[in-house]
Amino acid sequence: QLQLVESGGGLVQPGGSLRLSCVASGFTLDYSAIGWFRQAPGKEREGVSCISSSGGSTKYADSVKGRFTISRDNAKNTVYLQMNSLKPEDTAVYYCAASRGFTTVAAMMEQRASAYWGQGTQVTVSS
Repeated sequence: QLQLVESGGGLVQPGGSLRLSCVASGFTLDYSAIGWFRQAPGKEREGVSCISSSGGSTKYADSVKGRFTISRDNAKNTVYLQMNSLKPEDTAVYYCAASRGFTTVAAMMEQRASAYWGQGTQVTVSS
């Protein structure tokens, strides 16, 4: 069974940090571009950050540049999103997605690539 499972979400105060993980089972992430996306209540899902299959190319939304870092460990079939200096506006359900084949980080970020999706993990930033 092909599956992506996110974890690491939770409640954190403004200025705090969280690290999200996305683990794949049933398939390898080695050849997939991976993206983190988020959807806040009443808003459309948006791209947060993406990383190429090699890890050599990354892309970030302007709203998270300098605060979030995406990385991958192909040996563990896992992708991470380190989130620092969190703000209340970062509150959302965060999803990871893995492309079904080769694609660019730009296409992945714009949700133009066919992908497998996880179920999401809630991140709430509040005092």
